[in-house]
Amino acid sequence: METTNASAPRLRRSLTLWDLILYGIIVIQPVAPMSVFGVLSDRGRGHVVTTILIAMVAMLFTAISYGRMARAYPSAGSAFTYVGQEINPALGYVTGWSMVMDYMLNPIICIIWCSQQAHVFAPGVAYWVWAIFFAAVFTGLNIQGVKTSARVNTGLAMGMGVVIAIFFVAAARYIFGHPHGDAAFFTRPFYDPSMWNTRAVLGGTSIAVLTYIGFDGISTLSEEAENPRRNILLATVFTCVVIGILSAIQVYAAQLIWPASQPFPDIDTAFVHVAARAWRPLFAIVGFTLLVANFGSGMGAQLGAARLLYGMGRSSALPKSFFGAVDPKRHVPRNNVIFVGLIALIGAFVISYGLGAEMLNFGALIAFMGVNAAAFVRYYIRSDEKKLTNLIPPVLGFFICLLLWLNLSRPAKIAGVIWMAVGIAVGAWKTKGFRGNLIDFELPADE
Repeated sequence: METTNASAPRLRRSLTLWDLILYGIIVIQPVAPMSVFGVLSDRGRGHVVTTILIAMVAMLFTAISYGRMARAYPSAGSAFTYVGQEINPALGYVTGWSMVMDYMLNPIICIIWCSQQAHVFAPGVAYWVWAIFFAAVFTGLNIQGVKTSARVNTGLAMGMGVVIAIFFVAAARYIFGHPHGDAAFFTRPFYDPSMWNTRAVLGGTSIAVLTYIGFDGISTLSEEAENPRRNILLATVFTCVVIGILSAIQVYAAQLIWPASQPFPDIDTAFVHVAARAWRPLFAIVGFTLLVANFGSGMGAQLGAARLLYGMGRSSALPKSFFGAVDPKRHVPRNNVIFVGLIALIGAFVISYGLGAEMLNFGALIAFMGVNAAAFVRYYIRSDEKKLTNLIPPVLGFFICLLLWLNLSRPAKIAGVIWMAVGIAVGAWKTKGFRGNLIDFELPADE
C-alpha cells in the first residue's frame, strides 16, 4: 500500500478572502453583460435588467451548494471531490471529467477572442502570432505562483472598474442631458407593459444565467485559501451578488441610453454602440476593456483547470506522477499549467469561438448539477435534522441547471457526449472494466 510522503510539496495557503473574491470576479468578468447585452435584449424583449437579476437569484442556489461543500471538503478537486465522496466515486469521476472540458474550453475561447480582437487593433500581426502570444502569457503568469496571479487579478479588476466608472459617468451625462417622456422611462428596463412576455423573459434568463458561469472556480482554490471552510462559501456567494448587482446597473444604464424599441446596428456588439452613443471615445475603450476582461478570464480559467487536474491526479483519477505533482519552489502544479496552456493553444486553431462557448456550458452544468446533488445528500438526506434551508437551495439549483442543460444546442450536446464517452472509456481502461477502485480520494490535512 502506498503511503503519503508528509514532506512532499503541497499547495500553500496564501489566498485571503479578498483574493478569492477578486479571482471569482475576474473569471466571471465585471463587464460580463456587455458582450451579451444585445442578445439578452432581443431574447427578453428589452427586459435585460430583469433577466440579470432573476439569473443572479437562480445561481445563488448553486453558489450556496458550492460554498457548503467546500466547507466540508477544502480540496482542489472541487465538484469532482464533492460528488465522489458524497454520492459515488464513479459519478465523481464523471463529474470531474465534465469539469475538465469546461475548464479547458474557457482558456481556449478566451485565447480565440483575445487573438481576434488584438488582430483588429493590429492587423499587421497575424492571428496565429497573437494566439501563441496569449497562450504563452497565460501560462507564464500562472506558473509564477498563485500570489502572482492574485496580484495580476487585482490590477485587472481595478482597470475594468475604472472603465465601468467612466461609462457610468458618460451614461449619466447622456441620460440627464437628453429629454425623456415620463417617469415610466426609468422603470421600463425592469418592466415595460407594452413589451412584456413571460416566456420571452424566462428565455432571456436562461441565457443570462450562463454569464455567471465561472464562480465555481473559487472552490478549486480551497487548498490555497486561508480559512477555506469559511472563506470559500463567503467568496462564492459574495462574488455572485457583486457580479449580479454590477451587471444589473450596467445594463440598466445601457437600456436608458438605447431603449429596446430602437434596433441595434449589430446585436453581438450592441453594448459597444450603446457606449459610443453615450460618449464616442468609449467605442474603442470598451472594445479594449473586453479584450482585457477576456485576458483575465482566460488566465483565471487556466489556473482553475490546472488545480482541477491536480485534484484528479492526486486522487489517481489521472496519472498521479504527472498531474499530481507540485513544483517545490513555487508550490503550483506546474505540469498541469503547461499542459492546459498547450491544449488551449491547439484548441485555438481547431475550433470556433461559438462552438467552444456552447460546449463549455455542457460540462459546467453537469458539474453544477453534481454539486447540488452532493449538497442535498450530505446536508439533508444524511442529516439527522431535516431543515428547509438544506433542502431548497440544492434542489432548486439542480433543477434550474437541468433545465438549462436540456436546452443546449444539438452540436454542443453531440460534442459533449463524445467527450464524456472518451472519459468513461478511460475510466473503464484504468479499472479493467470498472472491476477495480476508480478513485482513491486523498483529502488535504487541515492547516
